[in-house]
Amino acid sequence: MKRLFFVLLLLTFYPLEAQTSLKAKALLDKVANEMNAAKNLQFGFTYVLENKQEKIRQETEGNVTVAQDKYRLNMTDVQQLFDGTQLYTIVPDNEEITISSPDEAAEVGINPSELLFFYTKGYDYHWDILQNVRRKKIQYVKLIPTDDNPDIQYLLLGIDVANSSIYRLIEIGKNTTRTTLTLNNMVRDISLPENFFTFDSSQYPDYFINEAF
Repeated sequence: MKRLFFVLLLLTFYPLEAQTSLKAKALLDKVANEMNAAKNLQFGFTYVLENKQEKIRQETEGNVTVAQDKYRLNMTDVQQLFDGTQLYTIVPDNEEITISSPDEAAEVGINPSELLFFYTKGYDYHWDILQNVRRKKIQYVKLIPTDDNPDIQYLLLGIDVANSSIYRLIEIGKNTTRTTLTLNNMVRDISLPENFFTFDSSQYPDYFINEAF
């Protein structure tokens, strides 16, 4: 009798979990389709890294423009330009430019192109809480890596329900580190100069250029 009760309990909760995961996936698919349909996207962001155990809190603000796999990113002390092939990391304080492949450069910890679509593979999806933030309805989806990840426990992806866009990404690390990326003022399909994603060395005549490949 106890075994039968346990089996019935599993059958009762399994469909609910399956429906919840499918609901979360459907929302993320809708977001990905909305992002992919845009010719380009431009938004500001706030990036916060916290580790209460180590008493660390770092906050950075910036803005980025993305068009397919190309992007231009501006932060407090660094600029990045990716033209689809090479990544240019510009540090005005040092008057230095590093040219690299996108896989070799992870200094700022943000890849705007990946940010908009990273959730489409490699995760299990779970429906999470709904929050009201500044008159916006933000639906969170919990993302659990399908492969063992030494750094990440899980991610919380907050979706602005009104326009099916990413509002916030929270990463919970296994070392008690928490990073929060909040997007703001997102606009789509803006008019950009033809050479907006093209690096022009003549704009940096006194900079040292380091080719890291």
